[in-house]
Amino acid sequence: MKALTQAELDLIEAEVRKAELRTTGEIYCVVADDSSDYGETPLGWAAGVALLAPALLLLGGVHVTIPDLFSTWSAQDVGAAIEMSVRRALIGAIVLQGLLFALTALLVAIPPVRRALTPRGLKRARVRRRAEEQFLAKNLHLTRERTGVLIFVSRGERMAELIADEAIAAKVERHVWDRAMGALTEGLRRGHPAQGFEDAIGHCADVLAAHFPARVDDNPNELPDAVVVLRRP
Repeated sequence: MKALTQAELDLIEAEVRKAELRTTGEIYCVVADDSSDYGETPLGWAAGVALLAPALLLLGGVHVTIPDLFSTWSAQDVGAAIEMSVRRALIGAIVLQGLLFALTALLVAIPPVRRALTPRGLKRARVRRRAEEQFLAKNLHLTRERTGVLIFVSRGERMAELIADEAIAAKVERHVWDRAMGALTEGLRRGHPAQGFEDAIGHCADVLAAHFPARVDDNPNELPDAVVVLRRP
């Protein structure tokens, strides 16, 4: 997903401001470059590939063999020959495992490769955790009526999360937000993130206005409307 331009950020901010005129709810948007460095992914792939080393040796025609036994060989000679053959095979497997581990780890450490090879379930869990961290860090749980809604997008994973505070969750079932999230993810998929945000904010405003309509004389703007952009360190 491409980074949002300043013009797009301004459009999203204006959409949030317009939406909050209809409700006492607070909509807060956060865009992060990514939600994790997935440092365990290169190690996991490297370990898995390294375990294939013995099989690769066998497929390559490397076998543990000992010289033909002749009547002149003593039991000690036979034992020494077996020990040497096994030792050479083990050393070869260990060396190959080390090389495979190092090469795989270096390859998978490349950011786009690492992200592509990280299981989707793990990425989803990390995005959800980062969204929850931002919900608390930005004080969405401290609004007067507990009506904060976080729309969180993680650009690297191309994933989004929506978290609603407890007063909203008590009245609005989780599936009601599917339309907003669908609009947002569709915008991300098509390469139009700003449009996705605008559509999602509009759907959120419809839901919030139905349950938490604005009060003419008492509708403070408790949180900033501007999109928060979290850059990669």
